[in-house]
Amino acid sequence: MYQQNTAKHLGPSEEENRQWLVLAQLPRFSVAKLRVIVQKYDIQIADLFVADSKQLTAYGFSEAQAQQLLRPNEQQLDKCMLWSEQNHHSLLNITSTHYPKVLLQTARPPILLYCCGNKDLLNTHQIAIVGSRNPSAAGKQNAKYFAQGLSTSGWTITSGLALGIDGLAHEGVLQALGKTIAVLGTGLSNIYPKRHVNMASRILEQNGALVSEFYPDAPAKPENFPRRNRIISGMSLGTLVIEAAIKSGSLITARYALEQNRDVFAVPGNIHNVLSKGCHYLIKQGAKLVECVSDISDEYQHLTLNFLNTQQNELQKSARQSLASDKLLDSVDFETTPLDIVVERCGMPVAEVMSQLLEYELRGLVTAVPGGYLKLGEK
Repeated sequence: MYQQNTAKHLGPSEEENRQWLVLAQLPRFSVAKLRVIVQKYDIQIADLFVADSKQLTAYGFSEAQAQQLLRPNEQQLDKCMLWSEQNHHSLLNITSTHYPKVLLQTARPPILLYCCGNKDLLNTHQIAIVGSRNPSAAGKQNAKYFAQGLSTSGWTITSGLALGIDGLAHEGVLQALGKTIAVLGTGLSNIYPKRHVNMASRILEQNGALVSEFYPDAPAKPENFPRRNRIISGMSLGTLVIEAAIKSGSLITARYALEQNRDVFAVPGNIHNVLSKGCHYLIKQGAKLVECVSDISDEYQHLTLNFLNTQQNELQKSARQSLASDKLLDSVDFETTPLDIVVERCGMPVAEVMSQLLEYELRGLVTAVPGGYLKLGEK
């Protein structure tokens, strides 16, 4: 099935790539349907391109699919082929060695993936991190904390390059010098959102990868982002949701993960925060409540992961925990704490409190918010 060039030093030929690009153009055509056709009629992909309209409909193609296969969008095909000829650009069809194997096990994998960067990452152990585009201060801190911790534990972090939690997760990995994959809802020549163009470049510079099922120039369309989400969850063994409203793209990703028989993890939050309601809903439905990185890693003790800078991170964690144990930090809550309350609790002069809080803010232990200070955690 799907026979093509198997020589170890050769990838798909130009003609084979073009054929897969045509199949990817077909409306409402799935991998499942392709499997049925090639198995039932004992044919190869190339055989479809020498068949006429009558034969194609006999195979099970709809009239629209047959016409598209016989008369594909040549201009788009030429652009895709030119894109694929650039350095570090890859067209990965479902027979490719680099096509993510866990994604292929899902119900609706894309026939073809466009990849820019390190395609070897696509078959590493991945955890997806998703969440709100407008997270709270605590949500921002949690996104970086989990991304950095999981990355240094050997995971590849996969997300959607979106504003908010997605971008913060990618940023956390980059700061930890780990590996991350960004799955786009646009073409890879049309990075979206524009303010993350630089982040996309940094991901590639750090040997990460950008992935999309859409042709390189594909624009941002609302209907494409839910499709993107199934790839994020489908390539990952588990999906971690950090702050999400009940009706949000993050919960769509979690739903896909459940349909794909993947693990779902959720970070709990303030019961009065609308962005906690999605996570609390997931936890009620059976998602695992997580408070630290080990809550996730413990679920995968059977896997072999390559730890990064473990000793250095443990020393940093120890120093951070020691610093966070003093009286001043104990006076700041995980909810907004007015400055006068902090002063009253710790019994220190106002000037000294403000000076020390500034130091802690630079260390990432607290953050200034309207109305006072917020403790970011003792991770």
